[in-house]
Amino acid sequence: MREMDRARLHVVSTVAAGVFINVLAAFVMYMLNIPLYLDVIGTIAVAFLAGSVPALIVAVFSNWLCSFINNMAIYYTIISVLIAVLSSAFVRKPGYKKPSRIFKYILSIGIISGVLSSIIQVLLLGGPQFQTVSDTAELLASTYNSNFYLNFVFINMCLNIVDKGLSAFIVMTIFKLIPQNQKTALWTIGWKQKPLTQDEVKAHVHNGKNSGRLERKISRILIAAALAITVVMGFISISLYSEGERKDATESAYGAAKMAVEAIDPSIIVDFKTRGTVAPGYTETKESLARIKENIPSVEFLYVLIPEADGCRIVYDIEDEGRTEYAASELIPYDEAVKPYIDDLIAGNEIDPIESKDGDGWLTTVYYPVKKKNGKTICYACADVNMSNLSRFVNDYLIRIALIFSGYLATILAGGLWFSKFYLVYPIDSMVSCTNDFMGEAENPTLLQDHIKHLESLKIKTGDELENLYHALCKMTSDTAEQMNDLRHQAKAISQMQAGLIITLADIVENRDSDTGFHILKTADYVRIILEGLKKKGYYSNRLSEKYISEVEMAAPLHDIGKINIPDAVLNKPGRLNDEEYEIMKGHTLAGKKIMEKAISTFQGENYLKEARNMAAYHHEKWDGSGYPEGLKGEVIPLSARVMAVADVFDALTSKRVYKDAMSYEKAIEIIKSDAGKHFDPKCVEVFVDAEDEVKRVLRKYRED
Repeated sequence: MREMDRARLHVVSTVAAGVFINVLAAFVMYMLNIPLYLDVIGTIAVAFLAGSVPALIVAVFSNWLCSFINNMAIYYTIISVLIAVLSSAFVRKPGYKKPSRIFKYILSIGIISGVLSSIIQVLLLGGPQFQTVSDTAELLASTYNSNFYLNFVFINMCLNIVDKGLSAFIVMTIFKLIPQNQKTALWTIGWKQKPLTQDEVKAHVHNGKNSGRLERKISRILIAAALAITVVMGFISISLYSEGERKDATESAYGAAKMAVEAIDPSIIVDFKTRGTVAPGYTETKESLARIKENIPSVEFLYVLIPEADGCRIVYDIEDEGRTEYAASELIPYDEAVKPYIDDLIAGNEIDPIESKDGDGWLTTVYYPVKKKNGKTICYACADVNMSNLSRFVNDYLIRIALIFSGYLATILAGGLWFSKFYLVYPIDSMVSCTNDFMGEAENPTLLQDHIKHLESLKIKTGDELENLYHALCKMTSDTAEQMNDLRHQAKAISQMQAGLIITLADIVENRDSDTGFHILKTADYVRIILEGLKKKGYYSNRLSEKYISEVEMAAPLHDIGKINIPDAVLNKPGRLNDEEYEIMKGHTLAGKKIMEKAISTFQGENYLKEARNMAAYHHEKWDGSGYPEGLKGEVIPLSARVMAVADVFDALTSKRVYKDAMSYEKAIEIIKSDAGKHFDPKCVEVFVDAEDEVKRVLRKYRED
């Protein structure tokens, strides 16, 4: 164990050193304004020493930190991630030290980096990041009558080949100086079993007709999830951004229109109707409106009009220089977007902002009424804000979000595939291979023992149900061999083995999902705490006898018995269930009810089994009637199920799962409190919140390290 801890410490130290080297080199290059980066030296080194996942961590953190030096660095994360993956794959291949393979490796990462970085720079900056590169590309274009951007890509590829080649040369030089035992210790840290040789890894690819299918399924799931996250996050980001821009535009228009109203004396409008532009104060008011427009740059047009049946009569029209203003008193037709509001305008009513797209572009228009002292609307001050820039902003924003997310999602995908290989594919394939060898030599006791030793030498240590299965498999094969070698005790040995298998299978059923036995123990404790709290406060006194409390606490561990009928793919899905999967999962309540009703009939209706049935069937019902399976509401829901609902949700929130970390007590209790009267019985929530010390003792007792 100490050796494993030391190896992990070495990996952490290696990752930290890799990040430091990347950031330091990038800082020096940036300060010297040299068109090189040298920000992947640490990434390549860690990929060579410890594999892809530590190198991916170095790549992501390095680019994030480098963005504080050069704000473009964050957008190059995808390049660093690809270099981490390619470098890890390169060093794994036999004969990677050959000059020809090193040359191909440097050429490939240089070209990939050059092309991608060129695309990123053009998308975000419109051209090269470095002025020297831009000047050189311009010179080549003028000298050889060639395309500027093709020259830029070519120069960028050459620079990246030099940059990545120099980085790789530095790493390979240092790599030779590191003792082999240290390199081996770092490289094998990810294995959750005895490390396989390259030949053994290749053999796994052809290990049976279904070989590789699990890995491909996981790959498809990860890719689909990554794409879904990208699309959803992009849509949400754009929606929020667009909403914010629309809100800002509307506020600017309202601000300008309100200021215009304050600058207008209604008596001027009255005089204007009879005297036109020679009305007293007309010119001064127009100058005030011009200053308002000048002080609010986002306002495209600012004007004052009098709505009439045939069109709107222009009082003032403040335009930018170079654009023709409408003449005062000119009657202009209503735009199509305004026509639905003509009656309201003529009546002097306030109307909502209007969006329109016409020859003047995409505009948001605010009509603000100018009223006389008697409250009657005499005209409208109008402000237009041009929204055409929003689409350009959205496109630029989308590109930046996509570039940032691409790096992180590629890391998640690569990390997920790495996890699936070392935690699932390799251990399962190894067990299958050993099991097939074992079954194939069932008649040869000597070879049988050799295969058992081979299986035990795998030392699978995934720390989950797979490891339990491995130990069960080792025990099963060992027991099976013992039975075959000791015919005199065959009957007794077979009986013992069957009993062991039944126990093992029962344990697997209990722990099929990510919950451990602690979930059962903790929820039982929480149920007891809530029931005792209810009794102490005098709630439901007609039900809460000592016998009832004891029976409910005894029955609590059976509340999820119906999950035995739920497929593994749904039960253990590491993420949000879709609608179809959710409907399947909901079926565990009715399945649990049927199981317990059968048990009640078998054991002649023990009371604790009746409460087990109630909890199994109704612990997902909600106080407001929105739960399942029957949509029961309020006190119609059995008390034991209402108590279990609080205990079950709180333990789910505060427990670590494959797909999430444990939530703090404070955050979990706030969620419970916020759902009182909606999801939960308010009295159950009240006593549970009051029992903070007891609840925290349970959390400490079953703390998950």
